[in-house]
This record gives sequence, C-alpha cells and structure tokens, in this order.
Amino acid sequence: MSELPGLFAPERVAVVGATERDGSVGRAVTANLLEFDGDVVPVNPGTETVFDRACYPDLGSVPDPVDLAIVVVPADIAVDVVHDAGEAGIENVVVLTAGFGETGSKGATRERDLQETASEYGLNLVGPNSVGVMSTAVNMNATFGPESAQDGSISFMSQSGAFITAVLDWANDRDIGFRDVVSLGNKAVLDERDFVAAWGESDDTSAVIGYLEDIADGSGFIETAREVTQETPIVVVKSGRTEAGAQAASSHTGAIAGSERAYEAGLEQAGVIRAETVEELFDAATMLDGQPLPESDGVAVITNAGGPGVLATDAIGDSQLELASFTDDTLDSFTGSLPDEANIYNPVDVIGDAAAERFSDALDVALADPNVGAALVLACPTAVLSFEELAEITTATQAEHGLPVAACLMGGESTQEAQSILNDAGIPTYFDPARAVTGLDSLARYREISTREYEAPTTFDVDEAAAREIIERAAERPSNALGIEAMELLDAYGIPTPEGAVVDTPSDAERRAAEIDGDVVMKVASPEIQHKSDIGGVRVGVPDDAVADTYEDLVARAKNYQPNATVLGIQLQEQVDLDAGTETIVGVNRDPQFGPLLLFGLGGIFVETLEDVAVRVAPVSEPMAAAMIDEIDAAPLLRGARGRDPVDEAALVETIQRISQLVTDFPSLLELDINPLVATPDGVVAVDLAATIDPEELDR
Repeated sequence: MSELPGLFAPERVAVVGATERDGSVGRAVTANLLEFDGDVVPVNPGTETVFDRACYPDLGSVPDPVDLAIVVVPADIAVDVVHDAGEAGIENVVVLTAGFGETGSKGATRERDLQETASEYGLNLVGPNSVGVMSTAVNMNATFGPESAQDGSISFMSQSGAFITAVLDWANDRDIGFRDVVSLGNKAVLDERDFVAAWGESDDTSAVIGYLEDIADGSGFIETAREVTQETPIVVVKSGRTEAGAQAASSHTGAIAGSERAYEAGLEQAGVIRAETVEELFDAATMLDGQPLPESDGVAVITNAGGPGVLATDAIGDSQLELASFTDDTLDSFTGSLPDEANIYNPVDVIGDAAAERFSDALDVALADPNVGAALVLACPTAVLSFEELAEITTATQAEHGLPVAACLMGGESTQEAQSILNDAGIPTYFDPARAVTGLDSLARYREISTREYEAPTTFDVDEAAAREIIERAAERPSNALGIEAMELLDAYGIPTPEGAVVDTPSDAERRAAEIDGDVVMKVASPEIQHKSDIGGVRVGVPDDAVADTYEDLVARAKNYQPNATVLGIQLQEQVDLDAGTETIVGVNRDPQFGPLLLFGLGGIFVETLEDVAVRVAPVSEPMAAAMIDEIDAAPLLRGARGRDPVDEAALVETIQRISQLVTDFPSLLELDINPLVATPDGVVAVDLAATIDPEELDR
C-alpha cells in the first residue's frame, strides 16, 4: 500500500454534484474546497458555473487529469459516476452518498456493484456513506462538515461521520491539529487496514487514531498494524463492546459485530492501544504526538497540593506506571533546596507558598534521578504562583532532560495562557490528575509495543491428511458436530490422548477393555450429546466384568435422553487420574472478523464458573502461548501452589500451539473444546473433545 498521495495530496479535485444551492451537500463540499491549494473542478450537467468556476457536465468532459473525485449524487446514479471516474483515469474516489449497504438488500446490491466497478478500474475508493476526507498539508477539506482541521501530525479515521464533525469542533477549541482525516463510511473498498498502512509509511504522521465499530479483516489488520506500530503508535476507540452496542453498530453501518474478546485480543496482538473513551483517545494521542518515550515506568510527581498529589498516586497505582523511588542523592538535593515543611518523598510536595522557580528546581532534581522515567507537574492556583512562568520553566526543564512530562493545572481561566505555552511545546495539559497519568501510561504502553520482537508460530510435523479424512468423514453425517469419537483428530496433531477406541457392541467393548491395563472410563459417543455427564453418560472406573452391562446401560440412557441423536457407540478409554494433575481447557471459537479465537484456562466446571481465561487470535507463537498461561489468575495452581507439584508447562505451551496450528490449517473447524486437558508434572493428556464443523468450508 502506498501513501495514497492522490487521495491526501491531490493537485486537482473534481466535485461531482457541485452546486450553489443553499442547504445542499454539494454546496457544502464545494465551499469547503475553496481554500484548497490545488484546482477545484465542479461537475454538474445542470449549470455552467459554480462559485465562479467553470462547471462540466460529466467527468469525461473535464480537460486535463483529475487526481480525486468527490461523488455527491443520488445513490441510484452514484455507481455510474464511479464508472465514469474509472473511464476518465481517475484513481481516487470518495463517495459521500448514502443509500448503500447500510439501508437493506437493495442498498447492499448497489454496494456490491460499486465494489465491482472499483475493482474493475483499480480505484482507491472511500465510502460510500462517508463525510469525506481532509488533509491539512494541502489545505484540503473535501467534506460537508462545518469545521476544517488545524495543522498537526495526528492522522484520524472514523467509521462515524458525525464523530468526525464533533471531534474537529472539540479539537479546534483545544488547539489539537491533524494531518489527514478520513470518514471511512461503509468501507466498501478502502478500510482501516489501508489507512493504517498508508500512514505508517508517511513520515508526516506521528500517531494514528481512530473510532471503529468493526474491523473488516481482523487477521489482516493484526498483520498490518503489528508492523506499523513498531514506528507509529495507533490508538483507537472501539464501540459496540456490549451486546446492545454491537447491535446498534450493525444497524448503523451494516457491520457484522465480532465478539468483544476477539477485539481485545486482536487489538493487543496488533500493538494497538485501546482507549475506553474519547477523552482517553486524545489524552493518549496528544501525549504520543508530543513527548518522548520513557526509559522506565517510574514517575515523579511534583505538586504544591497534598490532596491532588494523593489522587495522582492512586491513578499511578491503577496503571502500568509506578511512583519512582528516589536515590539518596536525589533526597539530599531535595533536602537542600526545599523548605523544611516540604515532603521530599514521592509525590514531592513543594507546599502552597511555592513560586514557579521552586517547582522548576524540584523538577530539575527529579528528572536527573536515574529511577525517574517521566514526571507530572501538578499545580493548584495560589497568590504566589504564576502559571505562565511555571509553563515557561517546565518546558525549558523538560527540553533540557529529554524525558516525558505531563502538566496538570487545576484551574480555569487563569491556566489558559499557560496551557497554550505548554501545548506549543508538546507538553499535554490536564485538569484531572488521573487523566494526566493516563496520558503518561500510554507512553509506557507504547514503549513496550514498539520494542516487541515478533516470533513466527512454530510449524509442527503433523498428519494433516489423517485429520482431513476425519473431518471429511464427519461432514458426511447429518450432524455438524464432532465428539469424543473423533479423538484421532488430536492424535493426528500430536496431542496426547488416553489409550482407547469407540466400540459399537458389548462384546467389542469387553475385548478392547481387556487390552487396557486397569479399570476403564466409558462415555457415550454421540456428537449431538455434548454434556454427557449431565445424563449419566459417563462411567469412571469400570472393571472388566462390568463393561458389557455398562455398555448397554449407557446406550439406553443416550437414546432415552435424545431419541433422535446419532449414537456411534461407546468411547472406551484408559482411566486418567484427574487428582494427579490440574484440569485445563484449550478451546477455539471462530470469530467473523478475526478468525480462530484461541482460549486457555482452568477446565472442568471452573471455566464457566470463574471465566478465568486468556484469549488470543490464532495462529500463536511459543511466547504468545506461554503468555496465555501467565495471564490467567490461576497460573500459580499450575506452578505448584499449596504444595502441589508444578505441571509440565512446556507440554501445555506446545499443546496450545498444536491446537492453534490445527484450527489454522482447517477453517472448517468452527468450534473446538478440549475439556479437560489434564496437565500433570509428566505432561498433558486430552480427555474429552467437542467440535463443530462447517462442511461448506471443506470445498473451498
């Protein structure tokens, strides 16, 4: 993906549907473009001029090349206009018109026609149902919004056009500038992945922010964003976190809402910082835009008020950051320079009679401490403190030390000039200490992201052909479910299972049981009966002389419980000593946007009761699989808590990776649960299996 120069830095822009008619979108877009550095070409068959510019009847009659076409015509002719753009050799098109996929089946058909036309001509197409695009580099406001963006280096994408107009009004009031702005609309062609890639290649974009309701290609987005975030931070607000919110997002943009856990895992793996609110989005963006990354998580708080200092301390405790522990030399310097009543320990209270110079001296000492990675200057108004002088001194001290600094000025009108001074120097200012800490925390989070080393997933030697045969055989049955009868699927991918087999007669059960040392476990083998223990469909510790009778009883129970169920027989297994290990679960659910979503946690009854699980988007590497184990609250149970022997963690990590490979190799596996996967000091063993397949995927 290029930097899309024709979209964000065009020389000639055509507005199809340009007009001077009051209250029309065509007028608003054309009027906004009057300040554009390049040429604006109105296109409208109903008039000869628009705003004193020659107007052409169609794109084919426009002389000289056009770089970008803005389409503002009724939906029923918009596809024809896009076709004309392709014929005229225009590579970049923004369709503002609504009435496409967001409106129902007729609109969805129209959107598919739009996609086909864009594909035929290789168009970079934004929209439809878009507010437009902006680029401050060329003074281009190709939107119908009421505000233009101020100059800046943050690039901004939004799936909601209204969000863009509201944010620009808000940001202009706070002197927050942008480089490029795009309203994604329905994302018929270009989507968030394209813009992340383009801005990642641009030296003029310092940070990427976004408002998203869905992600069109989750796995592709992870791949792209993971590369971009090595150099350029990305911060997004993702709406639709609740079920009700997800439904609203679907009706608003025609998006298919993915699961919240998938987005959490996917964005984390992509290296994207997720903001929970619009305020957090811009707190992070402005900090990342203007301040260097800290070398450590230690924060020094310099304040003239005890209460706000405590608030900052609490916020730091809730974040990835920590209060820095000062060295003895630093404490000695504070003792020599601050009044006796001052608190020299973090947070440093320079007390209420402090003028700006005392703040400066304390900040200078703190930033020189090797344990300090960042500082927060927190000031309340007093008769002896000049906020403007404090701002000047703070910017000079920050520049001298080169460490990140945030400022919290807890006042109103008296702080405005100081805020301007600090903002001009790239130091974000806040009223709330917690917001200032959130801003600093985003720097620490991005430092970790930018230094990650991605390791490709391990490819294990497996019997893929055997696995495919098992899945294809199952696809021929009426049910799309797989149960314990398909344990050979796990064997094919090198996942240990108990010795055993599915038997379909009492005599065969007796014969196979005699081949297994000790008592056996017997389970109903029916893909339709998932919770076998609930109907008494599992017997543990069955001796040889009771195997035939147990077979008959289990089959009868299954048929009485669900007469129409397919009973393939009884699964006979060697008995696994569950008390010798810990029951865990490895599960997979295929998300519409991100693909296979891999889950690990405690198994048995605990997975539903405690919901103590870690989630990643497959495929996962060895470090990612190990991190999943680290992440669950119950990890100490696996590592020998309360006198237990630690389990073979390496075997668990390998099994997670092998399941990841299995579901990546076979998109037809929609769901898969190994529960329990018993982890012992000597390895792991998969005791039970349930899966769901999509037969249609086998033919792709």
